Amino acid sequence: MTDLESHLAPYAARSAHTRGRVHAEPASSSRSEFQRDRDRVIHSTAFRRLEYKTQVFVNHEGDLFRTRLTHSLEVAQIARSIARNLRLNEDLVEAISLAHDLGHTPFGHAGQDALNTCMKNHGGFEHNLQSLLVVDELEERYGGFNGLNLTFETREGILKHCSRVNAAALGELGRRFLEGAQPSLEAQLANLADEIAYNNHDIDDGLRSGLLTLEQLDEVPMWGRHRAEVTAAFPGINGRRAINETVRRMINTLIVDLIETTGRNIAAASPKTIDAVRAAGPLVAFSPKIHEEAAALKRFLFRHLYRHYLVMRMSAKAQRIVSDLFSAFMQDSRLLPPQYQASHGGDQPRLIAHYIAGMTDRYAIREHRRIFAVSESN
Repeated sequence: MTDLESHLAPYAARSAHTRGRVHAEPASSSRSEFQRDRDRVIHSTAFRRLEYKTQVFVNHEGDLFRTRLTHSLEVAQIARSIARNLRLNEDLVEAISLAHDLGHTPFGHAGQDALNTCMKNHGGFEHNLQSLLVVDELEERYGGFNGLNLTFETREGILKHCSRVNAAALGELGRRFLEGAQPSLEAQLANLADEIAYNNHDIDDGLRSGLLTLEQLDEVPMWGRHRAEVTAAFPGINGRRAINETVRRMINTLIVDLIETTGRNIAAASPKTIDAVRAAGPLVAFSPKIHEEAAALKRFLFRHLYRHYLVMRMSAKAQRIVSDLFSAFMQDSRLLPPQYQASHGGDQPRLIAHYIAGMTDRYAIREHRRIFAVSESN
């Protein structure tokens, strides 16, 4: 196969130097190892479920709001664009970006918080760790092993956060959380691409829903500056066209700043290998000015969108659904599908968490009705 990675910087991740897969497999004659990872993620059941999992707005609230699937695609596009400019491995950042939310619960962070509360006395619930469990164990696509058998580098990027207790149980993969080391530049990049994507599309969805107003957003420095640029460039512009043009420019500013700042950080640290990257401090970053503007934007969204009373009402319903399901299954495991019953092997609370985390929004709502509504059929 032609060397698909000859253009990469010396500190970028390379398929030829991967730390490998848990289960050894013959190399592909037509794809790099990270391309294989990306393809396995795209064809997984968990990836298809992302179409019906929430970002901020629950799936049934509107057809044009982002889902975990569209969010993951946006993250992958942003990450690939930045990786190309920094001569990092585009296929690896794409694989990480597409896989990073595979373990997320239904109903976004509300569902995650509820499930973590339910699992408080059973080891807790971390959605990043759940994403790793999905690709390591829970997917059932191959005859010779559980999971997708992804490379170390992709798995490393999926695990953005991890408690020390869980990290200690993960061996080599969890060591960096115990030692304060860094993951690959590709993993660092996918993490910030995620932030760029959700901050900007949450603005778009918030305005589309009517929960945010342009007058509120004008108080946010990053939005106000770019909105003024749009008005000056296109006098009289309004409506969706003005919003889209402003968001587009904000994303561009964040991407350009990240490329330039990261480039300077890499030049200063002068890593010669990926191992040198792991031994250095965080290198993928925004400039101080843009970092503060992005933080101000996040604070605004937290106050005015994520804590909007209508979002909080839906979040409360979502948390009740998750809690009710967990309690019902714990009280009588016979309500569970057979493969999630401990009588077939496994830790019952953890099996219940796997079942609930794998649900889409609408499936969780239907399952709740099946169990608690007298009029519902099985």
